[in-house]
Amino acid sequence: MLCRPPGDYRNSLEVSSIRNVRECRVSRGKNVGWSVAALHVLKNSCFALIRRAAALLLLLKPEAPVSRPGFGPADNISQAPYALLAHVLRQWTTGDSIMLNRMLTIEIARVTEAAAIAAARWRGRGDEKAADQAAVDAMRQALNQIMVVDGLVVIGEGERDKAPMLYIGEKVGGGGSWHTDVALDPLEGTTLCAKAMPNAIAVIAMADSGSLLHAPDTYMDKIAIGGNYPQGVVDLDRSPQENIKALAKAKGVRPNEITACILDRPRHAELIARVRETGAAVHLITDGDVAGVIHTTNPEETGIDIYLGIGGAPEGVLAAAALRCTGGQMQGRLQTKNPEQKARAEKMGIADFNKKLELHEMASGDVIFAATGVTDGSLLKGVRFEKQWTETETVVMRSATGTIRWIKNRKREDSDHA
Repeated sequence: MLCRPPGDYRNSLEVSSIRNVRECRVSRGKNVGWSVAALHVLKNSCFALIRRAAALLLLLKPEAPVSRPGFGPADNISQAPYALLAHVLRQWTTGDSIMLNRMLTIEIARVTEAAAIAAARWRGRGDEKAADQAAVDAMRQALNQIMVVDGLVVIGEGERDKAPMLYIGEKVGGGGSWHTDVALDPLEGTTLCAKAMPNAIAVIAMADSGSLLHAPDTYMDKIAIGGNYPQGVVDLDRSPQENIKALAKAKGVRPNEITACILDRPRHAELIARVRETGAAVHLITDGDVAGVIHTTNPEETGIDIYLGIGGAPEGVLAAAALRCTGGQMQGRLQTKNPEQKARAEKMGIADFNKKLELHEMASGDVIFAATGVTDGSLLKGVRFEKQWTETETVVMRSATGTIRWIKNRKREDSDHA
């Protein structure tokens, strides 16, 4: 089983903190953690034996309540071991292995870590294309090492004729049994990285096939808030003033204690003015609206209560995946600025451009989301290069369990493994 990492380890109902996870893999034969690939091979090789054992249990105790992991009727407690063991065996014969899913969480973190490290080597050098290409190459290589994943890129670097790698429709992973939609941005905030400005990140989301919106490379009008608010507090069809006042009331504060995050674009001049009319503050960002939306999930740390405005549609899906994991709220509406964008959207199955997309229509099912800091930001620290170590900070979220894991990883420069 996966070894427990040394050092500071804390776990709660909502948030787990894992530090120095990689140390488990270099312990000279002691407490060595299985890779996902090794676990998958072992699991498949043991299927026949496991099924026979489960069948034998059922033959020996056909009346055992094996349909659930309970102990059965109080007057038949002797059946408990059979019911419990049969349940455990059945977990191993399905794709919903708890151990497998937890280890996938770590593997997905390695994907964004690899992309962030590659991009960070170009930090502050003024070359956006080189930084982005380095992140793409590293993310693709790391993705293809997850043997259990059979992924389809639905949000990527662009369409096939415009992106040589990680294009929309590309197959990634090792061709395993988990058929997934993959949304990714190896370097969200290329300009931020090139100029060594805050909040550049590497980001990815995975969910069961058909769970993520296949968003075209167009714009999306968005509104997003974090969790712990009543459903429907804000709405895309209401005015900015109404949304600010409603959010302030739900939070129990005055409107002038609310901060809205908005992309600094000429198209948002009126929106900014209307938000400021309420007394609320406006936090302008130059790029990186995935990070902007994610900041609403932790206003105590980031100072951001609400995200408003028009940004990229693909980025909207990535942000929705994160909010699905945190219990946040988000709505979006696609925006096209020319016939070419509209035709591209129609080609991807978008028929109603006036439809207000709810969060579950952009990201549904069991979603796993990961982001690693490239440059320092209010949510994540950027990559640190030391003499013998490379240090990264990653957040990994999963909607099914409602957990958020913060992973601070230190990797030796002379190590051959991620």
